[in-house]
Amino acid sequence: MISLSDAQNLDSGDPLAHLRGAFCLPAGVVYLNGNSLGLLSAPAEAAIGAMIDQWKAKAGGAWMDPADAWFDYTERVSARLAAFVGAERGEVIATGSTTSNLHQLLATFYQPTPARPAILIDSLAFPSDAHAVQSHLRLHRLEPETHLRKVASRDGATIDEAAIEAMLQAPGVSMAILPAVVYGSGQLIDMPRITRAAKQAGVMLGWDCSHAIGAVPLNFGKLDCDFAFWCHYKYMNAGPGAVAGMYVNQRHLTANPGLAGWFGMDKSRQFLMQHTFEPAAGAGRFQVGSPHLLSLAALRGSLSLFDRSDIASLRSKSLALTEFLFRLIDERLAKHGAQIVTPREPHRRGGHVSIAHENAEQICKAIAAEGIVTDFRRPGIIRITPAAMYSTFEECFRAVEAIDVALQK
Repeated sequence: MISLSDAQNLDSGDPLAHLRGAFCLPAGVVYLNGNSLGLLSAPAEAAIGAMIDQWKAKAGGAWMDPADAWFDYTERVSARLAAFVGAERGEVIATGSTTSNLHQLLATFYQPTPARPAILIDSLAFPSDAHAVQSHLRLHRLEPETHLRKVASRDGATIDEAAIEAMLQAPGVSMAILPAVVYGSGQLIDMPRITRAAKQAGVMLGWDCSHAIGAVPLNFGKLDCDFAFWCHYKYMNAGPGAVAGMYVNQRHLTANPGLAGWFGMDKSRQFLMQHTFEPAAGAGRFQVGSPHLLSLAALRGSLSLFDRSDIASLRSKSLALTEFLFRLIDERLAKHGAQIVTPREPHRRGGHVSIAHENAEQICKAIAAEGIVTDFRRPGIIRITPAAMYSTFEECFRAVEAIDVALQK
């Protein structure tokens, strides 16, 4: 039987324990909800404070401040972000929100033909992705009931890669939008396998990496997919509603954005104030309006924490934490009918563990009253997310212990 001291012993040997002190940990709370919203860190808070001080002292003059200009702030943050996801400097831009970026990518790259009008998603897709895709089908006067294809889930929790491959080969598919990590179950899709399959089928592929970035290593240069998009408020800890990000493969960087705006202009010509759109050379062309600078500052600060470690070490700890949760759940919760729906194989899971139980909602509320913060998803899923930067094995132990107690009542 796993004991509290076992968890504490694992924490004592954690090489990433120094990162925890950088975060503002809610007093009296075990926080295991980082795949919904990551915690505030001292570097993010300091970066926001510096931006506010700059605004206070220089007002509009800060746009061209020689010390730290707002005008190209996005490009400088995006260069750091590109390195983090294994992309070329000009292939990544931090801008917009996850869904607005998906709209931009669809507006730019979805070009249906009579032979290939359909878009492929999965039946477990995050609703916002499905909503965006349906809206673009309608804009092209295509009916979602006919032209939105969905890869079915056999178990209601995971998507089989072979089923995705078969759907990619089906007649009529022009584009696919798929999750790197399935938000409900935490399944990590085999991205290289599916990217290869999409290329063989002649289907343009975009990955939603919202539940992957910061939790699993991403290398878009090696993957060579068409595009990707993601948020930064989960494992990247950039704050609620944080500025999002997108990657566009360099082979597509000559495309005119479907949704053009003045911050997508060539920087050297942006202030000529002309009506002719001359796009930036890289992914910056897909920006629309002025950047959300306070949000970008938070991302800049958050990214600095990844310089104190590396994504491989974070992934290793994440796998150890989720494996520890599996063992605890098997020992304490399976007897109450709790079922793990997250794939157990390390290469098939992301950063969170999902448990199915008919009383999931009531359990989440009961343990929240005891200071254990997890996440409930309908119809009956408890998501437990130990974020490698700040979560501990002891916190995982206490969470499962609290669920055990709740299930005995």
